[in-house]
Amino acid sequence: MGHANGITVLRILTDNALAYRRGTCWAAVRTALGLRRRYIKPGCPWTNGKAERFHRTLLTEFAYAQPRTPNTHRLATLPTWVQHYNTERPHSALTGHPPITRLP
Repeated sequence: MGHANGITVLRILTDNALAYRRGTCWAAVRTALGLRRRYIKPGCPWTNGKAERFHRTLLTEFAYAQPRTPNTHRLATLPTWVQHYNTERPHSALTGHPPITRLP
């Protein structure tokens, strides 16, 4: 079982990318954390809708929010953006609250 910030992760749902199907690094992490794996049905990205929506927000509000920003700068500022996304940014699906408010 994976543990992070008081959350116990039992299994993980991913798409069918080769990195998840055959990736040795991913397999080692999953095994070390004791996570069971599950894949979405091929050709049905809506099965993993929350992740797909996060990716769209990541692109529009972070990656391409400032045109011509060097990738090194994006990578350096990504942890700060993710922290903001999870703890401060209002989410319409959560009636204007950030995801952190859903944790016990």
